[in-house]
Amino acid sequence: MYAADYWDEASSALGGRDSLLAGLIVRHRGARLSGSGDAFTTLANAIVGQQISVAAASGIWGRLSLLCPGMRPQDIASAGTGELRSCGLSGRKVEYLQGIAKVFLRDDYSPASFDVLTDDEVRARLCALRGVGPWTAEMFLIFHLHRPDVLPVGDIGLQRAASRLYGWPAGESSAATRGRLSVLGESWRPWRTVAVWYLWRDLDVEPVVY
Repeated sequence: MYAADYWDEASSALGGRDSLLAGLIVRHRGARLSGSGDAFTTLANAIVGQQISVAAASGIWGRLSLLCPGMRPQDIASAGTGELRSCGLSGRKVEYLQGIAKVFLRDDYSPASFDVLTDDEVRARLCALRGVGPWTAEMFLIFHLHRPDVLPVGDIGLQRAASRLYGWPAGESSAATRGRLSVLGESWRPWRTVAVWYLWRDLDVEPVVY
């Protein structure tokens, strides 16, 4: 299922349940989730973005895209460590990217290979890869597979956007915010991905894309 198949229905349902979210939906009417369209690119982009700011990740991704224009697994796998480090990647992330590139050269990670898997099964398959944790798997579920009901409570941008929209206490712990998100997210089912995307969209000048 792709976002185009459910976006309007989900937006209408969410707007009817949550008046604050409804304001975001009206503000960003006509915009919707999109992704790179490529499994490896989505994972690579998410790994670059792990635990750094959106701005920093964007700069690194831009340099990496110049080094490997097609973002093909074979290009990443064959690139020199120094070349990849010169893009701003840490040594650990270079290891992750090259390791995953080699897996993609060997195994099938096409959308069709995931169609029969549940969200939890997709998470398990991806998290078996070195460098892929729950957040990265969730970005894959959202941006590559377009699964409609994903809630990445550990995402810092989502936490910031939700705290601002709903007026949650400033300075509370990330754990407390995750808890609030989990509870609030129950009212968004089965369209949590869509609610998350609107919160992201309102936080950043440019739409989030992996």
